[in-house]
Amino acid sequence: MPQKRFSNLIGFDDAPFPRNDSGPVPIVGAVYAGLRFDGVLIDRITRDGRDATQTLVNMVSQSKFNGHAQLIMLQGITMAGFNVVAVAQLHEKLGLPILVIARHRPDMTAIREALVTRIAGGREKWTLIEQLGPMEPVGNVFVQRAGLSLDQAAATLERFAIHSHIPEPIRTAHLIAGALVEGQSRGNP
Repeated sequence: MPQKRFSNLIGFDDAPFPRNDSGPVPIVGAVYAGLRFDGVLIDRITRDGRDATQTLVNMVSQSKFNGHAQLIMLQGITMAGFNVVAVAQLHEKLGLPILVIARHRPDMTAIREALVTRIAGGREKWTLIEQLGPMEPVGNVFVQRAGLSLDQAAATLERFAIHSHIPEPIRTAHLIAGALVEGQSRGNP
C-alpha cells in the first residue's frame, strides 16, 4: 500500500531577535500548495515562554488554510529562544503530521544545561524535548516527527527541498520572518 504524499504544507520559523530583548517574537507560517507559495500566517510568541504550541494551533486552526493543510513543518523544536513546541500535543490538537527539521544535529547536552540552569520551567521544557526522541538523519538534515513515517519524511524533504537542504515552506517562512524584523530577508535557515 503506497504511503500518503503530502502536498499542502505550512512551514514555520521565528524571526530573529536581539539577545537583550524580552519582547514578543514574530513567528511566520509559509503556506504551500504543492510547490506553489500560497499564503502567509503571522503571530507573536513570548521569548523563552510557553505559548508556542497553542499559538501554532490557533494560527493553523483559525486560518483559511486549515481545511487544506496536510502537514506542519517546524524549523527546530524551539522558537523564540527556549519556547519549546510540544510536538505530540500539536499533532494531537491539529490532527496533522508534524515534521521538525534542523540543518545540524543539536548539541543536546548544551541545550539541557541551558534549560535547567537558566530558563524558568526548564526541566519541564527538557521533558518535552526528550519525549520527542532523538533527531534522525535524513539526507543532509536531521528530523523529528509525529504522525508520519521516516520514509514519508524523506519523500517530503526530497520534494520540497529545492534551493537548499531546507524545504521551501521553512525557507520562505525564514525569509519573511527576517524581513519583518530587519526590513529585508537574511541568510539561510
